[in-house]
Amino acid sequence: MTKPLADCLLYGILDLGYVAAADALARARQLLEGGVDILQIRAKKSSEKEILALADEVAPICRDHGAPLILNDHPALVLRCPGATGAHIGQDDGPMNFARFASGVGAYIGRSTHSLDQARAARAEGADYLGFGPLFGTPTKPDYPPVGLADIAAVHAAVPDRPIFCIGGVKLENLLQVLAAGARRVCIVSGLLLAADPKAYARECRALLAAAQG
Repeated sequence: MTKPLADCLLYGILDLGYVAAADALARARQLLEGGVDILQIRAKKSSEKEILALADEVAPICRDHGAPLILNDHPALVLRCPGATGAHIGQDDGPMNFARFASGVGAYIGRSTHSLDQARAARAEGADYLGFGPLFGTPTKPDYPPVGLADIAAVHAAVPDRPIFCIGGVKLENLLQVLAAGARRVCIVSGLLLAADPKAYARECRALLAAAQG
């Protein structure tokens, strides 16, 4: 049974910019076994056919762990991948109603936000969850200036009824700082994918997140 978004604390992204396609399946398994609650496939340079092939392989592992499987940038692929749970779109990826229609009834749709105004707008248009950041400078999003930690508490107050995953340069070594600023959920990319032991890294991050829930 797939976890509700409200129960998801640690968001992992299987980014083929950091991990080779040949290693992606093994890395996905490590992350999920370590406690990643929700997993996104991000493959900016891959074809739709390649994304679907990877998603078809990853989906059974996500299902075994009850983790939603999210496809980055491709709402229309959700209906073509029976194991996909939803899609994630950025600020430049079109309106929410199009993504909702393209991905089908019941799919989760997340939206990247980089300011309080964008977060409020994403809630108003019906996003199921928000990404908020980048908190720190990160090569994953080189074109976006860091938003810092100051607005974390404010964005949670402004959007209290949607899961918000703080993202962008978040790693195990700064996770306590991010949580102290008011975050309840985070998305970690390079920290997880490049860790010497991704499973242990994920487990430690998930434990800190769980402890912070009070």
